[in-house]
Amino acid sequence: MKFYTYFSNKQRLALVVLVLVIISLQLSWVSYNKIHTDTFDIPTETYLKFQKEVDSLIADQNQRSAPKIYPFNPNYITDYKGYSLGMSSEEIDRLHAFRSKNKWVNSVKEFQGVTKVSDSLLKQIAPYFKFPDWVVKSSQKSPAIASASTKSFVQKIDLNKATATQLQKVHGIGAFYSERIIRFRDSFEGGFISDIQLQGIHGLTPEVIANILKEFTVKTPRLIDKINLNTATIDQLVRIEFIDYELAYEIVELRMLRDGYSAIEELTKVKEFPKEKLEIIKLYLSLN
Repeated sequence: MKFYTYFSNKQRLALVVLVLVIISLQLSWVSYNKIHTDTFDIPTETYLKFQKEVDSLIADQNQRSAPKIYPFNPNYITDYKGYSLGMSSEEIDRLHAFRSKNKWVNSVKEFQGVTKVSDSLLKQIAPYFKFPDWVVKSSQKSPAIASASTKSFVQKIDLNKATATQLQKVHGIGAFYSERIIRFRDSFEGGFISDIQLQGIHGLTPEVIANILKEFTVKTPRLIDKINLNTATIDQLVRIEFIDYELAYEIVELRMLRDGYSAIEELTKVKEFPKEKLEIIKLYLSLN
């Protein structure tokens, strides 16, 4: 009643109109924001950039949350354990059938022979195998026996003539790695220069290389003309394994600053030089 008492008709009408105007402006503002929000378009490049970051965070989280593998005896692999390790149902069944005969797996090689797992999977899970101490001790040969079983240079097979079948007899070498070794060897006209070039083959561990060299060695090395490190051009350097144009340029630059190299080992001072490949690179170089 006070509203009608204190204000005239025109004043009351003005107040009502003011309220309606305020409400209309508020509704208009809400509608405008909704339309522009719905039609907001993110550039494709920006979207892909953020999506890549999100995927990276998810992958990192998944890796951190992945179950940790602890050492275990492969003789007691259950169905669940086998699946978590990546074994197929057929591989697990082969192991269970073998164990059902009261037989035991006593080595990594025997495990692969029983289950027929691939070389790649075996490489992943074998480091976690833990056999009983008596098995480990019985598998270790005495120095006299080990010395007697070591083959001489004459007894070994020429690595430049070895076949895939012969290589697959080495522990840790299956069809995949035997083909990779031969493919790498045949990429050079004349084959390997030295045994050390096995270190340049991706995937071969030092243990597997040691196993190979127990049975094989380079008897007919490829003949090469070594390059003088102190006079070599960039085009000559890039023909060497593991040296690209950028690294060749850095080698020449450092040579100019030092007025030449006094030892091939000084290459390790070059920026981003692959130190672990030095022995292979040295096969192609001289200081004459």
